[in-house]
Amino acid sequence: MRAGATAARVTAIVAVASLALGLLTGAGGGFEWRLPAWVPLPVVPADNPMSAEKVNLGRHLFYDTRLSADGSMSCATCHRQALAFTDGRAVAPGVDGTDGVRSAMPLANVAYLPVLTWANPNLRTLEVQALVPMFGEHPREMGIAGREQELFARLRADARYPSMFRAAFPDQHGEISLATITRALAAFERTLLSFDSPYDRYRYGGQPEAISAAAKRGEALFFGEKLECYHCHSGFNFTDNQQHARLAHPEIGYHNNGLYNVDGRGGFPPDNPGLREVTGRAEDEGKFRTPSLRNVALTAPYMHDGSVPTLRAVLAHYAAGGRTVTTGPHRGAGARNPNKSPLVAGFELSEDEIGDLIAFLESLTDDRFVTDPRFSDPFAKGSPTPTR
Repeated sequence: MRAGATAARVTAIVAVASLALGLLTGAGGGFEWRLPAWVPLPVVPADNPMSAEKVNLGRHLFYDTRLSADGSMSCATCHRQALAFTDGRAVAPGVDGTDGVRSAMPLANVAYLPVLTWANPNLRTLEVQALVPMFGEHPREMGIAGREQELFARLRADARYPSMFRAAFPDQHGEISLATITRALAAFERTLLSFDSPYDRYRYGGQPEAISAAAKRGEALFFGEKLECYHCHSGFNFTDNQQHARLAHPEIGYHNNGLYNVDGRGGFPPDNPGLREVTGRAEDEGKFRTPSLRNVALTAPYMHDGSVPTLRAVLAHYAAGGRTVTTGPHRGAGARNPNKSPLVAGFELSEDEIGDLIAFLESLTDDRFVTDPRFSDPFAKGSPTPTR
């Protein structure tokens, strides 16, 4: 879920699309979430209740390349199930071949996030966010802007879709529109739930042998005062951004982690200034939303711009209290960034402790999630390929 548009463009999209969105509720109707007892229900928009038919439609649309201008990209192009719905690239090109500036975010448990993308506090629902990759122009991702009627015609021409839209949206008489497309996509994305990692079975499932002794030592380091990881990567979703039916108010966290300091005064690369791009506040330079660490071993490369290649390199970054870039236009000492979070203070780790921490982070991988057929490409494995 890359940023996909300038702040002005995204704000305009949000302003228009929000007119059609209702208030948030916690129940999700009678939909069967299939959640462990220790996990709270997600929050869903009042005007987009969950249904199996809507989720099925959304799954098809998520994998359908006809949602892009030239039929070359789908949502799944940048969000691959095997990689916990990331794409393994630092940044990805859009339909015109131009690279974006931010890394595709993982989608596991995205239903629990009160704000979406790396650094736009105005993007609060999946229904609205879906418009950004489709219509954003800076960078251009799926490139469908101005071709909405062509998109609707493509979907109507497929014999499967009219009946699927009618089943998913009977009150709209099966209308194929941006409203129904984005609602179906959002419903499917809310089902991308990942709560069956070895760590879950160890911590919540009563299986003390589900993770290794090294991972248990890594857990102690992660939640200890020496490293302070848990302050930002907290709760059942390992992030300080959360919203669910048991919370009265959403919790939202953006942080500057000292990744850059290009001018010695806290500057980040000009095409990627973080939260400041939206708020206009100098103190928000370099602040980005805390990502969840679920399935983190599968989602390399790391950080908002994919500039850190491995988990070991991530630990080195935080151990140093910020990254020092020695050459090129982005050179600077991130540890001396004046806007850096005070929690990124640096620490020392032995090789054994690094191994233990990585073992703990690897225990957050949910193998069932990345192979679950409910989330897979419905057009693959013998299913008819949609006509482009």
